[in-house]
Order: sequence, then C-alpha cells, then structure tokens
Amino acid sequence: MSSERQTTVETVSSSLLGEKYYKVRHKSGVTMLLCPMEGFSTAYALFGTNYGSMDVTFKTNQDEDFVTVPAGIAHYLEHKLFENEDCDAFERYAATGANANAYTSFDKTCYLFSCSRNFKESLEILLDFVTKPYFTDETVRKEQGIIGQEIRMYDDNPDWQVYFNLLEAMYQENPIRVDIAGTVESIAQINKELLYRCYHTFYNLHNMVISIAGNFEVETALEVADRILPQSEPVVVEQYIPREPAELEKLRVETQLEVAVPMFQMGFKLQGCSGTEHNMAQNLRDQLLDEILVEIIAGETTPLYRELYDAGLINATFGGEAMCVRSAMAVMFGGESREPDKVFEAIKGRVRQLKRDGIEPELFNRCKKSAYGRYLSMFSRPEAVASSMLLCYFGGEKPYSLVESLSAITKEQLEKRLAEQYHEEYCGISIVWPKTDGEDIRTK
Repeated sequence: MSSERQTTVETVSSSLLGEKYYKVRHKSGVTMLLCPMEGFSTAYALFGTNYGSMDVTFKTNQDEDFVTVPAGIAHYLEHKLFENEDCDAFERYAATGANANAYTSFDKTCYLFSCSRNFKESLEILLDFVTKPYFTDETVRKEQGIIGQEIRMYDDNPDWQVYFNLLEAMYQENPIRVDIAGTVESIAQINKELLYRCYHTFYNLHNMVISIAGNFEVETALEVADRILPQSEPVVVEQYIPREPAELEKLRVETQLEVAVPMFQMGFKLQGCSGTEHNMAQNLRDQLLDEILVEIIAGETTPLYRELYDAGLINATFGGEAMCVRSAMAVMFGGESREPDKVFEAIKGRVRQLKRDGIEPELFNRCKKSAYGRYLSMFSRPEAVASSMLLCYFGGEKPYSLVESLSAITKEQLEKRLAEQYHEEYCGISIVWPKTDGEDIRTK
C-alpha cells in the first residue's frame, strides 16, 4: 500500500487466532474492511448499509421531525437499485462471470458478488450501481407488480409463514413483526420520491461498509474505490424503534396451509439492548451465550433431542437458532412434528430443569467446544469472513473479539442468562397445520 494510504489504514489482528484484516476509512466516507486470504481462488465482496426493514421511522440531523415510510420500502429499494437507465447490474456481471446477489434483513441491506476472476471489473460494477440510483414513476409502478407477486408467493410458503407468524405473536410494537417485503397494501404507497428520500438518508457512504475477503489485492480495491466513489457529507441518522413491552402479543398462532406434516416454530422472547453502539455490541456477545444454550437445551447431542426423535415427535428438520438484530433478541426452535404441542412442552420443561439443576458440566464443555469450532471454521471461508466483518462493524464489535469472548464463556454465565432471560410467560408458538375440509383453525 502506498504511504499516502497507510495513514488511513488500521490493521486489526488477533494474536490468539493469527488472523488480520485492514480497516480503511476511505476519503469518500465509506468504511472498507479488507481481508486478503492467501491460497484461495475466490473473492467475496459485500457493499452494505445499516438499513433494513425495521427502519420505517427515522429522521436525519437536517430534518425537524421523524418521517414514517411504508413497510417493505428497504426491500423495494434493494430491487430497484439493480436497474439503471440503460441496463441492469446482472447483465453487466454476466460479462465478468461473477455471481451477484443482494438481500434485505431486518436491520441491513447488502449487495454482493463472488468471483474467481475479473475481481476489479466486478468491484467496479458493484460500487457503480449502488451509488447511482435511477427511479422513474414507470419503473416504480412496474416493480410494485413484481414484488406484489413475491409477497403472495410467500403467503403460501409454510416455512415463511410459520416463522413470521411467530414474530407477529411475540412482538407487539417492534417492526420486525412485519414481513421484510411489506404487504401488498404497503408497497402500493411507495413512489420514486420516497425511494430517493430513503436512499439519500441511508445510502450515504458514511452509513455504509465495503467488506471483502479472499483472493484479491488490497491496492486494487482501494484504486477502484478512489476512482468510483464520490465524496459525501456525513448525515446523522436517527432510527426510531418503538418501546417493546416484555409481554407477548399472543401466546399462540395457528393457521392451515398445504403441508403434509404440521410445522411449528416456538420462541423465547428475550430482552435485548437497543439504541447505542455499546448496546448492540452487548447483543452480539449475548448471542454467543444463546447459541450455546440452544445446543444445551435441544441440540442433537442432548438427551431431550434423542427422546423426542425416538418418540417420533421430531425429525431431521428440527433445529434451533439465536436471533439477534438491532433492537430484538429471541431464541427459537422449530421443524415438523405431528404433535407440536408435546415438543413445545418438552422444551419448556427442559429449560425449567436446567434452571433448577444447573447445566451438566460435560454437556457445557461439549457445546462450547462445538460453538468455538464453528466460529473458527468461519475464517476458512471468504464469504463467512466478509459477512462477519460487516455484521460486527455495524454491531460495534470486532469478529476476533467475539471469538475471544466465546473462548472465555463460563457455565455460570449461561446459567445466569437462563435465569434472567428464558421465561415461560414470554414463550410462544406458531403452528401450520395441514389443510382440512373442517372448521378453520383459530388464533388464540
């Protein structure tokens, strides 16, 4: 790297892991996280903004008051950015051979590509189309039909419905209770003026990160950024999330769809922090505890899993996850079951038993080692490294620090987390039953 650029580069390293990456505060305002990995044939690049489906009420330091925009607009904006006046970005990527995609989550929107050749050309496309929005009344109306069809398709998707029905049951006010794509009614309110307003608010380069890992040259990435990215003035964005009560909206939601076997998702609503970078970093550290607890409660090596499996109450679709977003945390278990209520009661019973008797030392050691191994293996995959750098940056944490925190977790910390956060009265269930000709299932 040139001496001029070294003044803007910070090396982030871990003596424990023997890994490092470069954190660059680019003159445009964007933060670049660059991790060249020797011996790899592919590169993976993400261009992300700290903006997701939950950010429907916001203001900047230039606004007098908050504005509320229609649900689904972040996802809508993600779709529209791929198009410009002449062609779409996928046509341009076809010439470089890169695999490109994008996604919108509750609190992030990211554009990405992976490639084994033509890295420079592919990065040029990524930085170019994300920083050059092009919306017209006609193209916005056309997209409403496309996304409307996507929403209707997910209305009939049992995996999607059982998951979002649970979120809708658990949360009373938090916008994560609404589908990431919004509703057919909400997207009908979107116009080009709203899209531009959201774009200029959240796609300000000071609110964005470029994260790259794998087979690439740091100098190449910096040269492309120097040439393509415009300089931007900082915009301070305040994202409003309404206060969320501890209680659930509903204890139970049931519906019927075309499934052969009933499907369920159950979840413990946890009280995560929100608002500051410090609190978001704490959420990420707490998520490490929850990931280990998921395995201790009902992982494949637990007696409970074997009992449920041998009894035919769960099958290979069963699994658990720890959800962590900017203002919400939850632990969920789900899959197929002919008797989902028995699984629901068994998992709640297992949590009661762990609170009463404590965590078995041998199980704690095994589950902690398993989690530590998963995090270590992440550093052998460029896509996982790039994703982790971006996630941790927006969360006010470093990926290496998370692994070091994981290595120091104790059984007592997990037992304290169980006692303080895993409450049955804040545990709900969503079930999708097979369709019948009888009486409709009621939501309780």
